[in-house]
Amino acid sequence: MVVKRQSHTAKHEQTRSITYRLPENIIEELETEAQQNGISQNVLVKQILEKYIEWDRFASNIGMIPVPKELLKILGERMDGTAINEIIQGITPVIKDWIMFKKEGYDLKKVIVSMEEYMKASGMKSDHRIEGDIHHFLIQHDLGIRWSLFAEFLLKQTFHEFLPNLVMKTRTTPNTVVSSIALGSDFNEHANTQD
Repeated sequence: MVVKRQSHTAKHEQTRSITYRLPENIIEELETEAQQNGISQNVLVKQILEKYIEWDRFASNIGMIPVPKELLKILGERMDGTAINEIIQGITPVIKDWIMFKKEGYDLKKVIVSMEEYMKASGMKSDHRIEGDIHHFLIQHDLGIRWSLFAEFLLKQTFHEFLPNLVMKTRTTPNTVVSSIALGSDFNEHANTQD
């Protein structure tokens, strides 16, 4: 069976050139950052602006604040199954409201795309691989087993909301969650979604 990765690239978009006046120190910092990452300044600025458009401008609307990763690890060590379920029940309406506001609707495709954007914005690694009719959603967070269980339960609840008759299988390690579900070979969360 051939495994392929779900394409997360946006369709080829028309571009245009514009000019901004920026303070010299910002330009120097952008030049240095681009060089250290082995990318052009144009690519770096595009990445910064995409992150703002996809995530940062909405983050304050849902009360998101930056939290050090080490703090999340410590909090995760104290979570038990009951606490995980309570947190999921508490944040589910917030997630739904956020997606409805950001994506102008709420369906499985919009939820998956929003989760991908969150992973990217928070520095976590995620991937979507397809093997026949089975879709594998991978999340690598490096926060410990309790956060893996949290991600597993949240994914199961999310998919169950839209597809109550499908069973999701999950493999979990202290740093990674792989959830697999039969969505069909033609399912593509980036097709017909409104950004």
